[in-house]
Amino acid sequence: MPVNYSSWEVVPLESMSDVISRRVFSGERGMVAQVFLKKDAVVPLHSHESEQITWIMEGALKFELDGREVVVRKGELLMIPSNMPHRAVALEDTVDIDIFAPIRQDWLDKDDRYLRRGETEISS
Repeated sequence: MPVNYSSWEVVPLESMSDVISRRVFSGERGMVAQVFLKKDAVVPLHSHESEQITWIMEGALKFELDGREVVVRKGELLMIPSNMPHRAVALEDTVDIDIFAPIRQDWLDKDDRYLRRGETEISS
């Protein structure tokens, strides 16, 4: 595979729903995504083979995983092991960087309906 060089500004922004959009940059074995979530956006419960590292650039996400809740805020990171079911709710408008290894082929194939439903959670 040849070297691929880019800038987030030229990576196409994909609208998943009214509350989630993303940009994806991928190699053969690893990928990175810039994900934009509006306040109260829900990433429904799901799991995948890929290890996932989430790095919050702005905002905060509340994750439900491994029987507990973890709030990850600006500047913080979370590593989700392979095949661990997890769910997330945006506590405020959020921008995160998600790093996956191996790549999420379902994202590249647009076979990720769980993200395209536009679910939201009512704030308390």
